[in-house]
Parts: sequence; structure tokens; C-alpha cells
Amino acid sequence: VRYRISSIDPNLLTDDIIRFVAQSTKFAHHFHIPLQSGSDELLKLMKRKYDTSLFKYKIDFIKSLMPYAFIGVDVMVGVRGETIELFQESVDFIKSLDVSQLHVFTYSERAGTKALNIPFIVPMAERKRRNAILQEVSDEKLMTFYAMNRGRKEIVLWEDSKDKKVMSGFSSNYIKVDAPYNADAINTFFFFFI
Repeated sequence: VRYRISSIDPNLLTDDIIRFVAQSTKFAHHFHIPLQSGSDELLKLMKRKYDTSLFKYKIDFIKSLMPYAFIGVDVMVGVRGETIELFQESVDFIKSLDVSQLHVFTYSERAGTKALNIPFIVPMAERKRRNAILQEVSDEKLMTFYAMNRGRKEIVLWEDSKDKKVMSGFSSNYIKVDAPYNADAINTFFFFFI
């Protein structure tokens, strides 16, 4: 049995939870943590219950105990109030983090939300441009994460395939790998060199 931590706000991800995952044989070294913005000013506008210093602390603490852990991060671009300076502040902060991948979302207005009262509106073309910038940052971080794991032995859970020629599976730190199909391996765990 393998469990993964998914979408837990940094203020709810306690040090005890991180320590528990690090010592557990059941919990994967995999986290998905919403950041939304790397600008404290924007985090306040979004009414988030954390700031960048807490977020950085949590990432650093995870990596100190689990250096090969996969950390996915949600980020939103083009929110109301996100000036070019605040966007750049966010990009710089995100680049400084030892995370594995970004899930980048483009802000869209929702009727009835308090965000509609924020005066600075980012044009849609600029929102898309900012999304593309952070997608590039994400690609770089993912390639770095893969490179640091290359050659490591990890436990992989193997999944069935339709063509029965190649099977795929995920390591505990969320790296997808392929191997020649082996019916006896499907739905089992075994070590594999990444």
C-alpha cells in the first residue's frame, strides 16, 4: 500500500507530518503544496494563511529529511493586483525553491468573488505570457529533478498496459518509468533503476 500527500496548504503541513512521511514505509516521498504566488503582497490579497517565508521553510525542511522527494507546487498567474513587479518577485522566489514541478493556472474572473474589487486587472494576453514563463521554469525544475534521480534505485508500482509490450509505473517519488512488459509484475512493487 502506498499513500501520497496531495494538495495540503503549507500552514497545515506540520513538521510532525513531514517527519512522519520521512520515516514511513507506506507514505511516498511526494508532496503537492499550493503556493499560488511567490509575492507576500499577493498572498495577502488572496487571503492566504501563509507567507513565502513559511513556504520556503516547509520546502527546505522536507528536502532536509527527504532530499529526493518530489514536490509539486500550484501557482496562479494573472490575478488581479499582480503588477509586473509582483509577478517578477514571484518568479524569482519560485526559482529559488528546491521544488520538482509547477502546476501553473491562469487566473479567470468568477462572478461574486471579492477579487473582482481589486483594481489592477492583468490583460488576458499578459496572463498567458506569464503562464508560459512559469511553464518554462517548471520544465527546467522537472529536468533537474529527473537528472538528480538518474541512476538511483527506487521502488516502482507497475501498471498494466493495453499493448502488453511495455509497462509503466511510478516510483515513490513520482517518477514515471517504463520497462518491458511482465504480466507477473503488474500491480506489484519492485526495485528499479531510474
